[in-house]
Amino acid sequence: QVQLVESGGGLVQAGGSLGLSCAASGFRFSNYAMGWFRQAPGKEREFVAAISWSGGSTYYADSVKGRFTISRDNAKNTVYLRMNSLKPEDTAVYYCSRQGNGGGNKYTSSYDYWGQGTQVTVSS
Repeated sequence: QVQLVESGGGLVQAGGSLGLSCAASGFRFSNYAMGWFRQAPGKEREFVAAISWSGGSTYYADSVKGRFTISRDNAKNTVYLRMNSLKPEDTAVYYCSRQGNGGGNKYTSSYDYWGQGTQVTVSS
């Protein structure tokens, strides 16, 4: 069965960096675009970044552009999110997802499988 397992979250001070990983299994990873979303308490889940199946194209929310970098290693079935210059407003649970449905990168409906999430907390 399809599994997405995130790791790498934690507590960091504002201005610091964190790297998230998402290990995928149960499907042909290299066939799918992948995405990262986040959800803060009391807020809707929002798009953070997406990457094409080959890694050749990447997409970012305006709020993270220039600070976050999404990448993937198809040999390791893993997608990454490098987060620099973190801000308190980046605090959220971060989810990895598989883009198995049609639609745009930034819509949750375009994604059919989700990980359990990893908490990122940025202190001021």
